[in-house]
Amino acid sequence: MKAVTKTRKAAVALTPRLKVAGARRIVVKVGTNVIMRDDGAVAVGVLYGIAESLAHLCRAGKQVLLVSSGAVGLGAQRLDLRARPSALVMIQACAAVGQSRLMTLYDDAFDKLGYRVAQVLLTEDDFLDSKRHANLRATLSELLELGVIPIINENDTVSTVELEASRGGRRRVFGDNDKLSALVMTHVGADLLVLLSDVDGLYTDDPQGARRGTAGAATLVSESSGVTEIMRGFARGGNGRGRGGMETKLEAVRIANEAGRPAIIANGRTPAVLEKICAGETIGTLFTPGEGRS
Repeated sequence: MKAVTKTRKAAVALTPRLKVAGARRIVVKVGTNVIMRDDGAVAVGVLYGIAESLAHLCRAGKQVLLVSSGAVGLGAQRLDLRARPSALVMIQACAAVGQSRLMTLYDDAFDKLGYRVAQVLLTEDDFLDSKRHANLRATLSELLELGVIPIINENDTVSTVELEASRGGRRRVFGDNDKLSALVMTHVGADLLVLLSDVDGLYTDDPQGARRGTAGAATLVSESSGVTEIMRGFARGGNGRGRGGMETKLEAVRIANEAGRPAIIANGRTPAVLEKICAGETIGTLFTPGEGRS
């Protein structure tokens, strides 16, 4: 009987969701549509809620890195623009204005929770140049050991790769913060990638269309072993303020899975979503590495 009990416990310990719960170093990516309201203003309650969740994970002994979009959207709001600009130089101006606002919000939130943050702005050269790549990895690792939470974004003010990609240009190392978060994850040896969006995960159809009666019944995919062609067929393009979409998230998931690490797409507006993920609860869509990968 004791042998059977031990076998059952071992089987439970190997379930994908409980493996996720055991992650020690986590990269969390927050999309623009999570921290911005539909009217273009900041969703302060959501942003502070995510900060509180990350602080809670830190207190539980985990190390967290935050990749946050939102600089361009915040800049556009700060400059009283009615819509996201299309001119590249104007987008860069919005990024410059919005990035300081974004960091102020995070700094205030984490300061109230007793944690320090560090701004890390990256360009594709930080991944292409071996020396800069090594320096980046060393700096991020040192920040984590110091108990500091790195807040990462692309340096849109000087780098046009991501911005040009959003306007139809050729993507190179990374064309969005989804892929950037996956690259950061692989380079710092993180155990888990969490992509927070404004949807609950990957659906078999457009859930908004389903609610309007213009699409079939949309079913949430709970778990998948890797990113299959069927999964890609479910994906839809980006919307409105953000540059990403489900397609870019699946590309980030693919990078994480190929590195042998799991990734989850979940709704960043769900209360305590990060705590639920790290408790092994069935929430969002979990992608595990395919067979033959750890």
